[in-house]
Amino acid sequence: MPNNRKRLEGRVIRNAMDKTVVVEVSRTTLHPLYKKVIRTTKKFMVHDESNATPVGALVQIVETRPISKRKRWAVEAVLEAPEQEEA
Repeated sequence: MPNNRKRLEGRVIRNAMDKTVVVEVSRTTLHPLYKKVIRTTKKFMVHDESNATPVGALVQIVETRPISKRKRWAVEAVLEAPEQEEA
C-alpha cells in the first residue's frame, strides 16, 4: 500500500519550543490573468521529536495525525544543515 501523505520542503525559522519547530514553506505560482510570478509563504508548526533541528536548516516535513491544536506535520528529514560560523 503506497504512502499518500503530503510532503513539503521549507526552512526552520524558529526552534525555541520543546519538540516543536516553525517551518516556513514558500512556493511560487503564476497569476492567472497578469502572468506575474507570485511568491507565497506559509508557516507550519512541525513536530521535532529529537529537538535537534537548528534554525536555518532545510527540512522535509510530512503530514501526520493531529499532535496538538496546531501541529499536524512532523520533520521527516534534514536536507541541508546551516553552515556553522567560527569565531
